[in-house]
Amino acid sequence: MVTDPETSIHEDLALVEEIRRLRPSVRVIVLAPSGTPEDLIAALRQQVFLCQCAPFDAKDIARYTVSAIEADKSPAGIEVLSADRNWISVRMNCDFLNADRLTAFFRQFQMTMPERPPEEMMIAFHEILNNGIEHGGQNDPSKVLEVAAVQTARAFVFYISDPGKGFRPDAIPHAAISYSPDDLTRHIEVRNRLGMRPGGFGILLASGIVDELIYSEVGNEVLLIKHMAGS
Repeated sequence: MVTDPETSIHEDLALVEEIRRLRPSVRVIVLAPSGTPEDLIAALRQQVFLCQCAPFDAKDIARYTVSAIEADKSPAGIEVLSADRNWISVRMNCDFLNADRLTAFFRQFQMTMPERPPEEMMIAFHEILNNGIEHGGQNDPSKVLEVAAVQTARAFVFYISDPGKGFRPDAIPHAAISYSPDDLTRHIEVRNRLGMRPGGFGILLASGIVDELIYSEVGNEVLLIKHMAGS
């Protein structure tokens, strides 16, 4: 179901509650003329498939609508653990579609904030989140990872914890960051040999965008930190 773009998020969520009494598994894309951080958090809590405020990108809405239809039998995917405008924590099934949905939510959420991270940080977040799904979660939707987005007085921070055994940064031959600048494509041969999807630039790309990319000792937890201008 796609809601009327002229109605508010509050009205749409009331409608979602009514519809789910009859169709608990219905997937809903909420479109609204505007929204506050609290409105968007409420939409995330109610596990709507997507929540977008004007102006809309018709191609994006169409793409997510198709995804919602095709994903009809999969888990809802994103569960709020706690949330306010400065700290949002969620648990998410390891699925690339959920990564797209969560990234779309954070992009929308940041548009409501007076201080917002640069758009490139969302690219870094999405790349590292996909790494957690592919390598930590092994693309298994029955496994979950945890994500937190935090805004401090001086920085924007993403935290991702995947269900994998971790890795050593010096032992990932399938990633471009393991090679010298003049040999960045060698990892492609490794990925082809292992039957992995095209990619391998995620850590390298993210490290060039954020100010700090910090992995835990085990390697299955990561912080992405971007300092605010002037900090």
